[in-house]
Amino acid sequence: MSKNIPRSSGILLHITSLPNKYGIGSLGKEAREFIDFLEMAGQKVWQVCPIGPTGYGESPYAMYSSFAGNPLFIDLEMLLEDGLIMPKHLEDAPYFEPEYVDYPAVHQYKENIYRLAFDKFKGQTPADYNAFINKESFWLDDYALFRALKNKYNGKSWLDWDAPQKAHQPEAMAKAEIELKDEILYQKFLQYIFFQQWGSIKNYANDKGVLIIGDIPIYPSLDSADVWSQPHLFQLNADMQPLAVAGCPPDDFSEDGQLWGNPLYDWAQHEKEGYNWWVERFRSLCRLVDIIRIDHFLGFEHYWSVPYGAPTAATGKWQPGPSHKIFQAVEDKLGELPIIAEDLGAVSPAVEKLRDDFEYPGMKILHFAFGTGEDNPYLPHNFTKNCVVYTGTHDNETTVGWYNNLPEHIKVHVRSYLSYLNFTDWQVSWKMIEAALDSKALIAIAPLQDYLGLDNSARFNTPGTIENNWRWRFLPTQLNPDMAAAIKSMVVKAGR
Repeated sequence: MSKNIPRSSGILLHITSLPNKYGIGSLGKEAREFIDFLEMAGQKVWQVCPIGPTGYGESPYAMYSSFAGNPLFIDLEMLLEDGLIMPKHLEDAPYFEPEYVDYPAVHQYKENIYRLAFDKFKGQTPADYNAFINKESFWLDDYALFRALKNKYNGKSWLDWDAPQKAHQPEAMAKAEIELKDEILYQKFLQYIFFQQWGSIKNYANDKGVLIIGDIPIYPSLDSADVWSQPHLFQLNADMQPLAVAGCPPDDFSEDGQLWGNPLYDWAQHEKEGYNWWVERFRSLCRLVDIIRIDHFLGFEHYWSVPYGAPTAATGKWQPGPSHKIFQAVEDKLGELPIIAEDLGAVSPAVEKLRDDFEYPGMKILHFAFGTGEDNPYLPHNFTKNCVVYTGTHDNETTVGWYNNLPEHIKVHVRSYLSYLNFTDWQVSWKMIEAALDSKALIAIAPLQDYLGLDNSARFNTPGTIENNWRWRFLPTQLNPDMAAAIKSMVVKAGR
């Protein structure tokens, strides 16, 4: 990837965190204004979390589909501009808290607006609509049917549907397609609108010299169109229950490990099919983003397999993944792709070899750099060029929150390494960002919260918890030309 990507820097901010008055960030003018800010600040990269439709807990890493877009990101004012809704439909919008997403309220409000837009859409289907549904039929037909059936069953997991629908029996599917025809069309309409709006935003960013980094989570959710429609690709028993589930082994941070609960792949079956599902997954995301960050990259070399029903992940064991074979299959079909390998966790020499053989840059997290010794691989002086450095990720504390929670002896190391005697909240954030920018890493990225010098009240996600995640939003007044100029001066100084 380093052959194609110049030395650059960017900001991590998920779509949900953009401001607007409709309760959640969207693909409208505020997204364009953020891109304008990135351009003013000399940033060449905008990194987002996965952009698919979220299920329980609203985690973008627990999606109903590995291919679909999240309808919550559809911009309502663009629907107005397209003539699909009337001004009166937006005049009675409820008040939404500007700093945090209220997901139940947003779902209810936007769903009502989308239904109105769909009624209008049916009478004036645009010329490119049929081309879209044909092009995306690989995943769209099953996804739309899955969502239609899920609504019929009042949101229940597909594992709790009646046997014929649960088993995806052809006769039951044909009957459901007739019975739920309008709802299936509605789900396809939402995807058509999402892809139209996303394409517009991506073009706008690229025209401004900004590349988009998007995530590809390694595992889909059990309750997803992916697993329901192609259960043979996963380790399931005859009743569609998982034989084993994903997680992480016990470590210094968790004595029981982490039990994620995602179904595991039947890698032998994927190999028989030439890894076609993965090829299509990469092909689909390549149309939406410029650079792909593979979440939990090490799981392709070896993965932690936990018996289904085990209370913790401690009883799991390592199993071999497909390693080079899957990425070679993708490369054979799609050519060399711009990929970042999230190589955090139980990284072995085999994982490093897999990453390096394909020349994928790995990740460095500055929050992990301090308090051990000068040979810590996350300290900037130990970086190789082919890596991407972050102050922290979506899963970390903000840099201010992280620093304030450190033991004093590690704070001393931070101050010593950054050559600073004492920090205000802003200074610790900006000095850490400066260290990332000045490093030899190919790309340097910081969450927007760090540029804003915010504490953990602005934390985006706390792994292993459900409450209050994925909710933080910034206010439009928090970004201004002076800040953009200050960021750009650091970027220019660092040669990015």
